[in-house]
Amino acid sequence: MLRKAAGRFVHSLCGTGLWLGTLFFAGSLTPSLVPRDALLQGVLSGLVFSVGYGLGALLRALWRFLQLPNFDEGRRGRWLKGAAAATCIGIAALFLWQASEWQNSVRLPMGLDPVESARPALVGVVAVMVALACLGLARLFRAVARLAANVVDNIAPRRLSVLAGLVIAALLFWGLASGVVLEAGIRALDSSYASLDDLVDDELELPSDPMKAGATASLLRWDDLGRMGRRAVAAGPTAAEIAGFTGGPALEPLRVYVGLNSAPSIEERVELAFQEMLRVGAFERAVLVVTTPTGTGWLDPASQMPLEYLHRGDVATVAVQYSYLASWLALMVEPTYGADTSELLFHRVYDHWHTLPKETRPRLYLHGLSLGALNSDLSVDLFDVIGDPFQGALWSGPPFPSRTWQKATTERQPGTPAWLPRFRDGSVIRFTGTEGAAEDAAAPWGPLRIVFLQYASDPITFFESGSAWRAPDWLATPRGPDVSSELRWYPIITFFQLGLDMALATTTPMGHGHVYAPEHYVDAWIAVTEPTDWPADRIEALKRHLAALVEA
Repeated sequence: MLRKAAGRFVHSLCGTGLWLGTLFFAGSLTPSLVPRDALLQGVLSGLVFSVGYGLGALLRALWRFLQLPNFDEGRRGRWLKGAAAATCIGIAALFLWQASEWQNSVRLPMGLDPVESARPALVGVVAVMVALACLGLARLFRAVARLAANVVDNIAPRRLSVLAGLVIAALLFWGLASGVVLEAGIRALDSSYASLDDLVDDELELPSDPMKAGATASLLRWDDLGRMGRRAVAAGPTAAEIAGFTGGPALEPLRVYVGLNSAPSIEERVELAFQEMLRVGAFERAVLVVTTPTGTGWLDPASQMPLEYLHRGDVATVAVQYSYLASWLALMVEPTYGADTSELLFHRVYDHWHTLPKETRPRLYLHGLSLGALNSDLSVDLFDVIGDPFQGALWSGPPFPSRTWQKATTERQPGTPAWLPRFRDGSVIRFTGTEGAAEDAAAPWGPLRIVFLQYASDPITFFESGSAWRAPDWLATPRGPDVSSELRWYPIITFFQLGLDMALATTTPMGHGHVYAPEHYVDAWIAVTEPTDWPADRIEALKRHLAALVEA
């Protein structure tokens, strides 16, 4: 009975879909930018197989619609499908056997251990389960479309009723997916992230220093800073720690952070941040940084500490939280809220800074990581400040839609790689990564310095929707130092691979993917702010010191 059921199932499959689906499955096993574990590889492969199968089924439907000869009917059709299924299984097994080596070509350059020998079996089982689930969903869609077509068939010609059935089924499925499943998922995630943001870390106590945000003397309540805000304020190095490393005098770095719960509106939160800056004397420091958090409100300690050490604590940083959601979710739910917050904060700070004497005011910089980099970039129009520009910006891991990054990358000098481009003469915009190439430019810096810190293996930066139909420029040789030499472009497949890579971007070791290392921030901040009295040996010692702090 089981054999007969399996035979009927194989006979019900589309031969063209099997062939195309298997090719898609095989391509999905090839490497991309970041490592994938067996479970997620199986999910990806099952999904990509289903896409290929669906395209094959669509081609067969078109073939039949054009009333071309059929080759998959009767005994010959059953034999051909059985042979196709057996051949496809053999091809899939061959590529599964090779898949571990492909994954190791991604893992080893990142310093990760090789994958386990049992991996291919797990990938195959998960892929089959996902593919069967997708096939079941597709057949449910087909059944609904046929039912709707049969109803409409009573009042319309057959071909028109078939089209109407497809439209009705599509609308029904879309309504369920977006109005029920997606909405319920967003509500659940919103509630989860909100609870996480309110979570109080018992290890972080109310600051006793009156110059700290959230202290008793502060305009901000400690509990209102949110989990990420409290961490940001508490994570900074002390004056004693900086002095202990540098061997000279140091100041206590200032970190002003306003949480979502600090005030009900963007305008009020921005004004609170500005008044807190005046209270603690932020405009009296040598360096002032307007930084934009990620979607969750996180400020990366690996980015903040290098600047504070390099300038011996004479730094003030201000940030206003705009979301507690993950960056991708914040961008989907509230696409402009982060940019609006960042823009209002920048202009409030800049308008006051602009009135101060140039000889005594701090040097003003912008900074952001990931979604923070995108929103920070959107916060300023250079034409508004061209008469009195701020000193520069460091944007790390810029998401692929970032406007300035896109322009500089697209218009890069011929012959320079997309993962480390050179823009014009390098007097305004430079790029750096693991190689520390920000000082390699044809012209000296101008009055405004913009540095992009990016890794060649960062899918947040190098995802392209166009990868569905064309090869990304960063695949050309020479490739980035941590990009697999086995990576190839395949239509549609690469798009799905990079999509999963984005979800896994922060699972890489530090110094790869979307996890930026303090030693690379040291090079980037030196290029942007040009600190004094830092010989090469002390810079290398600082990198080792910060790496140890971040890993601890």
